[in-house]
Amino acid sequence: MRIGAALVALLTAAAPAVVVPATAAEAGTSVAAAHVCDPADTAACMLPFPNNWFTVPDRATATGRRVNLSPLATPRAGGVLPADPREWNRNDGFSPGSALLTRVPGLDPARTGAAPITDMARSLAPDAPIVLMDAATGERRPYFAELDANAPESRRLLLVRPARNLREGHRYLVLLRDLKDADGKTIQATPAVRRMLAGHPIGGTEKERGAALRQTARELNGHHVSTAGLYLAWDFTVASTRNLTERAVHMRDDAFRGLGKRAPTFTVGKVTDFTTDQDPYLARRVEGTVDVPSYLDLPGGPPGSSMHYGRDGLPAQIPGNVQKANFRCNIPRSALTKPAQPVLYGHGLMGSASEIDSEKLRRAAQQHDIMLCATDWIGMSQGDIANVASVLLNVTRFNTVPDRQQQSYLDFLFLGRELVHPQGFTANAAFRSPDGGRPLIGGGLAYAGASQGGIQGAALTALATDWRRSALIVPGINYSTMLNRSVDFSEYETLLNISYPDKLEQQLVLNLIQMLWDRGEGDGYAAHVTRDPLPGTPRHQVLVHEAFGDHQVANIATEVMARTLGDVPVRQPALAPGRKPDVTPFWNLPALTRFPATGSGLVIWDSGTPAPPVTNTPNTAGSDPHGDTRGSAEAMAQLAAFLRTGQIIDTCAGNPCTIHPQG
Repeated sequence: MRIGAALVALLTAAAPAVVVPATAAEAGTSVAAAHVCDPADTAACMLPFPNNWFTVPDRATATGRRVNLSPLATPRAGGVLPADPREWNRNDGFSPGSALLTRVPGLDPARTGAAPITDMARSLAPDAPIVLMDAATGERRPYFAELDANAPESRRLLLVRPARNLREGHRYLVLLRDLKDADGKTIQATPAVRRMLAGHPIGGTEKERGAALRQTARELNGHHVSTAGLYLAWDFTVASTRNLTERAVHMRDDAFRGLGKRAPTFTVGKVTDFTTDQDPYLARRVEGTVDVPSYLDLPGGPPGSSMHYGRDGLPAQIPGNVQKANFRCNIPRSALTKPAQPVLYGHGLMGSASEIDSEKLRRAAQQHDIMLCATDWIGMSQGDIANVASVLLNVTRFNTVPDRQQQSYLDFLFLGRELVHPQGFTANAAFRSPDGGRPLIGGGLAYAGASQGGIQGAALTALATDWRRSALIVPGINYSTMLNRSVDFSEYETLLNISYPDKLEQQLVLNLIQMLWDRGEGDGYAAHVTRDPLPGTPRHQVLVHEAFGDHQVANIATEVMARTLGDVPVRQPALAPGRKPDVTPFWNLPALTRFPATGSGLVIWDSGTPAPPVTNTPNTAGSDPHGDTRGSAEAMAQLAAFLRTGQIIDTCAGNPCTIHPQG
């Protein structure tokens, strides 16, 4: 969804109105207690990142630490207005999907032998120049390393991205060693790092940082990792499961506790019956609202709302604050003969519930006897475009995006309850046969979401108690990885370029906002979908569809999701030989070769689009296959069978799954 030149101009003109707290106390942190900059990397104040230098001990948190960013350190909008760190300082660690960021002038990753996106197995080699290790267990974690292709050489960061999300609540050690420049010469550590490593610091900050550096080196040595040729080392803590998910889990449990055994209150606003001439696929469309307890701070929770917290630090409903969640349900013509399976549908980027009106989805619903029912992904829906665009001008208010997303999860869960409760939709004439005698809904509830609906669908599924199966169509996790690799980001990047024109600082901004986004996107929940379920939640099955060469959701984000979900097996043969440039295509994902299969699975659909670039830039070659699976009879047949039975069937006759242009 594009934001438009007029909106860009309007928001740019309004940018000076952003207000930031004037004092550290108002910013929710203490400058005296916070480390402002790390002397180990002076390219930017908050490098290297993520970094326990920017945390403090806190016995009240699950990790024993708390993020403690100083307003003197955070990126400054327009070079003037620092981000208020209050929301970040609620975290007990950093994002499980965060890139590791540092500046290494003159670095040549290829001459260094750093693991590229096409050969992640090299990241685990004993002599790997970059080591990412669990501090407690010594477990090496896979990653890929890249230089930021969007930045000039003088401001180009090294980005080390986990190939699978890191373990929540764990502390990690990072080591850079034996780094090489383009001539193959070893890049020496900075004088400051050499001083600190040798125990000869200058000033108090170097003394304290030097003690931490030497401790990190000792820990690495204790795990039999050589620190000879050390360029830089540091440690960081990943946010705990509780910190990432407890807001949404609490909202769910609190709201359903208040609901008890009743169906949520709903209102049918409009019922449209279609003749076959008007619509060959749909018999009826039902629109209305569901009353959902709102945990936001403004009446009705409009765009720009923030979470309202109680004294216990958890989301709290202001008495009487109710979200009127819209719903739109399309009843297929087939339901007049046989009740249709109810399927919640999640729409794409900055869209709306009306996405289910597309011909592709109406046709599939009729063919497979599915009733798609949707609500808006508030926080990232069409109505939120202005707010999402505005927060890129100053990221202080970025929390308003994931805060509304968490409310949206509750909206979907309440809509799902309406679809399964005997006193919900099935008790209403709008969802019964024309004579009023027979329900048009039947079968178990499931979820399907595409693009943003797949990204957010991973989080929603981790919270779901009324269904066990979800189809995630062209999804991914971790917006901080996806944005630079998506053609959809270009107009939003225009706003980011206005406020944060330094490309080095932009990477810090993207990874900082990911710490908040984890509360309201799949990155913070994916590890709890198919295994290690959240409290009071069952395990789920997922079918993931990837569009090879996707221009909007990068394939790497889909495949990191598959690993994080629990090493979801990939259907083989996945692609024709030579289509994927990796040394080991779909590295470390098991093969799915026998059908029908139970459990979860990843299926690659190939429309002939060229392979994506190996840099952090969008794929723009060929035609964009992002929406092709929804028009493929084979892909939709596989999806419908999975949602109905829980089995993954092979609709590609044992060959790589392809979609022809007319599909």
